[in-house]
Amino acid sequence: MTVAYIFKTSIASTFQLATMILPQLETNSHKVKVAGMFFFDDNIFCLQKNNPVGERLAKIAKDNNILLMVCDQCAVRRELAEGTFEQCGSGDVKAKGLVDGVTAGCFPQLYEALGASPPDQVITL
Repeated sequence: MTVAYIFKTSIASTFQLATMILPQLETNSHKVKVAGMFFFDDNIFCLQKNNPVGERLAKIAKDNNILLMVCDQCAVRRELAEGTFEQCGSGDVKAKGLVDGVTAGCFPQLYEALGASPPDQVITL
C-alpha cells in the first residue's frame, strides 16, 4: 500500500511525524510506502534548515523518493518562500530556508507531483 500524509493539525509534525512516522521510516518498520507529505500552517517549521526533524526527514525522503511539499500560502506567510499571495496555486512560489528537496505548492501542484504514482490512501493528521 502507498500513502500520502497531510500535516494539518497544530502539532502533527512534532508529534505524529517526529515521534512515530519518522522513526518508523528510519528503521524500515513503517510497513507502507510513503509517496509524499504535504505540510500546512506551523507544521512547515519542522522543515527549516538545521531543524533536526527536517534534516532527518530530508534524508529519508531523498533515499525513498518521498515528495516533501509545503503549502505555498503558508510558506509565504512565514517568510519561508519567495513569491506573493497572488502567485499561490500557480506553481510559481519557491520554497526558501527549508531543508533540501522541499517544494512549495498548492493542491494543483500536489496532484501533479503525485499523479505518476498516486497513493492508495491520503492520511490527514
